[in-house]
Amino acid sequence: MKNIMVIVGGGRPNGNTSQLVTAFSKGAEDAGHKVEIVSLVKNEVKGCLGCNACRYGKPCVQRDSFNELIPKIMEADMLVFASPLYFWTISARMKAFIERFYCLAEEDTNPNLGRYEKYPEKDCALLMTAADNLFWTFEQAVSYYRFTLINYLGFHDKGMLTAGGCGDTNGKPQIEHTEHLRNAYEFGKKIY
Repeated sequence: MKNIMVIVGGGRPNGNTSQLVTAFSKGAEDAGHKVEIVSLVKNEVKGCLGCNACRYGKPCVQRDSFNELIPKIMEADMLVFASPLYFWTISARMKAFIERFYCLAEEDTNPNLGRYEKYPEKDCALLMTAADNLFWTFEQAVSYYRFTLINYLGFHDKGMLTAGGCGDTNGKPQIEHTEHLRNAYEFGKKIY
């Protein structure tokens, strides 16, 4: 059994991303894993200030939900980043959450790729939804995921599900009219 933490950067409680997360989580739970869903709407996380207090043994100076989430992040075997596509990338809430991993870094005496820090070893996955379904719709978001989480932080990629064609941005969620929910369930069920 793995401990999976799903971080949701979307705003609508029953929107496309929320439904995708529910389907993924059900699949993972049916496979015997423990899943916790964390909403960044309910748990405000501000972006990193770059003050470097954390580099001098102090806790992050920001007074928000991230400090409370640190023990859960550290206990998780896998972090799943779930976001709607906003302006061709992940949501600002999700970006702020990822920036705050800076305070989890430790000095690395044998740096990889020129980094001077190392991060906790985690598996990760990406879940995204979008109204559009063009060949390039998720290109920038996927690039950010790969560069930041896989290449820089060093997390182990377990895959991604990019769910395009989920309706228009002004209308009601339409993900239920696609194969994405079934695919998300199967992704969760076979993640390990």
